Amino acid sequence: MRRIRKTGKQETFIRIVLFICVPAFLIFFSGSLRAAPVFIGSKKFTESYVLGEIAKRSLIDAGISVEHRQGMGGTIILWEALRSGQIDVYPEYTGTITQEILKRTDQLNFEQIASELGKVGIGVTEPLGFNNTYALVMSRSRAEKLGLRTVSDLRNHPELKFGLTHEFLDRQDGWRPLAQDYQLNPRSVIGIDHALGYAALTNGSIDVKDAYSTDAKISENDLVVLEDDHHFFPQYKAVLLFRYALPAPTITVLRKLEGTIDEAKMVRLNAEAERTKNYTRAAGLYFEPATTSTRLRQGYGAASNATSTTWTAGENFSHKLARWTLRHLELAGSSLLLSVLVGIPLGIWASRGGATGHVILGFAGVVQTIPSLALLALLVPLPFFGISVRTAIAALFLYGLLPIVRNTATGLQDIPRALRESAVALGLSSTARLWQIHLPMASRSILGGIKTSAVINVGTATLAALIGAGGLGEPILSGLNLNDHATILQGAIPAAVLALLVQSLFDLLDRVLIPKGLRL
Repeated sequence: MRRIRKTGKQETFIRIVLFICVPAFLIFFSGSLRAAPVFIGSKKFTESYVLGEIAKRSLIDAGISVEHRQGMGGTIILWEALRSGQIDVYPEYTGTITQEILKRTDQLNFEQIASELGKVGIGVTEPLGFNNTYALVMSRSRAEKLGLRTVSDLRNHPELKFGLTHEFLDRQDGWRPLAQDYQLNPRSVIGIDHALGYAALTNGSIDVKDAYSTDAKISENDLVVLEDDHHFFPQYKAVLLFRYALPAPTITVLRKLEGTIDEAKMVRLNAEAERTKNYTRAAGLYFEPATTSTRLRQGYGAASNATSTTWTAGENFSHKLARWTLRHLELAGSSLLLSVLVGIPLGIWASRGGATGHVILGFAGVVQTIPSLALLALLVPLPFFGISVRTAIAALFLYGLLPIVRNTATGLQDIPRALRESAVALGLSSTARLWQIHLPMASRSILGGIKTSAVINVGTATLAALIGAGGLGEPILSGLNLNDHATILQGAIPAAVLALLVQSLFDLLDRVLIPKGLRL
């Protein structure tokens, strides 16, 4: 009877674990069976978000299903995602295409750019109508105090602290060639997030940063753009890159945006996004008459234009929170299921010691030491992964292995020798000893490892938004871009609550599944 009870406990344990993990996996699988919409990507700065939302609205108005993956990263991540089919469209700039994508040092005209891109199956719209070049900016008071007007003037002030975006630091048309061209040699150059750099300028932590010429924050923060007196920066005319494999009606809709946004209009849209912290609302103003746009910016349009308000308000917070949370559970649950299915067998093998056990524990330990962001970056270039949900799940799965493998191995190794010998004396086979005695005895340790893995996955899953996989990391990234703490908390607080709920659930399961004698 005792043996039957132990077997029943073990079967219940396995069923509960699968009950927790399988629904999330099925949600993910069923989602992959739905007809794929057009995927729009955007970089992690305000203007790219807004342009992505404009393209999204245009396609929706034409009856085309579309999804916007916001803030996916820098140029190379978006370009590789486009080439591999992970996304279908994203906003880009002609100077970036020439320098970063085509790796050309000479200046190409639009026809040459289109021809080169066409060789790899990528199309490009005509310019959208504005030039958003790079610039170096300073606070007006600091520049006037030092008498700085041009980039060349910086040469005489090596004491100035430069805070530059990480992408600008690495670009072929970025900091290194700029410093060489202007013979700049500042004592302090640090990498900093684009939005946080403006706050750093305001509080005096840095003196100079890179910016985009249509950035609304330049006038908002009373900054001065230093004149590019060597004409170092090429033109960065905004365009949309798209895959030629898209249906012709989709491409036609995208081409209708050509030449429709001048620099003044783009600055207004950027300013609206910064003011309202709502990219959808800012993009909605693009589709409104100038008079209505002005009234909406002043706060008078909500009552007089219900249709406009319905669109520009965008998805309400409760719907967004539900969508973020569902995707977050999908990522954490699917990866946890894989970690359990792989980690427990690996832990069993590792518990037997020897070279195999050391290799298994060593591998799991090494994976855990890799920074989560670096692990995502390592997986993106690999075949099958790319910029996708499965890349995030794979990274979380690897991150969740160590607690399960280690706890399974430790739990099995801690079983008293006398109990092991008694099981052998009863004539039980090795399989029967494992399922009826060893695993039930180690169940508390195993469940503890699964709990630790689940909590780690819930927290780490916020980074999935960096590659467009969604989840509660979306508002966190958006808040960082807007330097808006309220938006950051929209993702951070639910993620923390979710982690606490997961931990509480496993504490409850500990009381339900683990025999009382093992809990004392």
